[in-house]
Amino acid sequence: MRFLHTADWHIGKKLHGYELWTEQEDAFQQILTLAQQKKVDAVVLAGDIYDRALPSEQAVATVNQMLQQINLTAQLPLLAISGNHDSATRLETGSPWFTATNFYLNTKLEQAFTPIELADTQFFLLPYFEPFAARQYFGDDKLRTIAQAMPKIVAAMQEKFKADKKHVLVAHFFAAGSQQSDSETKVTVGGLDAVPTDALAAFDYVALGHLHNETALHAERIKYSGSPLKFSVSEAQQQKGVWLIDTDPFQAEFLPLKPLRDVAEVTASFAQLTDPAYYGQLERDDYLAINLTDTKVIPNVMQELRKIYPYILSLSRENGREVTATSTPQIRTLSPMALLADFFQETTTQSLTTKQEKLAAAALKAAQKDGE
Repeated sequence: MRFLHTADWHIGKKLHGYELWTEQEDAFQQILTLAQQKKVDAVVLAGDIYDRALPSEQAVATVNQMLQQINLTAQLPLLAISGNHDSATRLETGSPWFTATNFYLNTKLEQAFTPIELADTQFFLLPYFEPFAARQYFGDDKLRTIAQAMPKIVAAMQEKFKADKKHVLVAHFFAAGSQQSDSETKVTVGGLDAVPTDALAAFDYVALGHLHNETALHAERIKYSGSPLKFSVSEAQQQKGVWLIDTDPFQAEFLPLKPLRDVAEVTASFAQLTDPAYYGQLERDDYLAINLTDTKVIPNVMQELRKIYPYILSLSRENGREVTATSTPQIRTLSPMALLADFFQETTTQSLTTKQEKLAAAALKAAQKDGE
């Protein structure tokens, strides 16, 4: 059995306000091409298909088109689960007839105990679930965390194991030993919901979703595929891709994806950044987090940089700003509104709008009245 392990598509997600439709479509086409080139028997999607529980119409249309391309056009079996970002109720709409085309989508805990058999493998599709679902299913009020529920879940699955089959778990949770990135919602408190990898030892392979870094967990047969795109500056150094899994003999190969528009960090002075000899060596259409080495105030710095770099994610200062001694007495003589205007200009490199000035003046007046 050979399959492609993917997860965390997060269709509809934005990066610092930038739409990612084109980048997500490009990454999907690469995944589909790899699936066809490698002649896989199935594609696994381990949760977080959408970025939010209430996806936009465009996000729904995009996901429908992608799933149809895999399952109906390419005629590849598709094994999917809902993640913590998905609405299980909305995602399962239409699922009763999905299996007619070998599209298996689990959104409820109880569905996970009915294995899907393809070739030499039994797949157990465990969607993201809250502990109360396990308490209800097993009738055990002591199950307060996902980690506490997993031994019972695995034991129940093992009862369905066939000796002549390989056994693959597809799940969406935080496994012990992995590290989160700041583009993923923190759903654990103090690590209490971290599932120990020992609890998953019964399976020949565990295809995980939830964390966006494929190196977040170092285990031979328990892996995160990571997200197909970089969704945060903290992921700038990560290689995105998917796992190609062979069950017998077991083999896992990471297949990289090439970003249409990369996420990168740049540290340089304003003079360097505006020098054609310097920026000619950069991919200026990438999403950039710029760290300025200058200490002096640069008028309209963001506007000037955007003329060269259209997709700036953030602008920070490596060494802070230079403050001169002569500025202190000048500040002390300014009115509150003038101080606010100067501060706003310093921190945002923009001037207050007329509306903002009116709102600030009204707030100041109200504060002064309260203090009387």
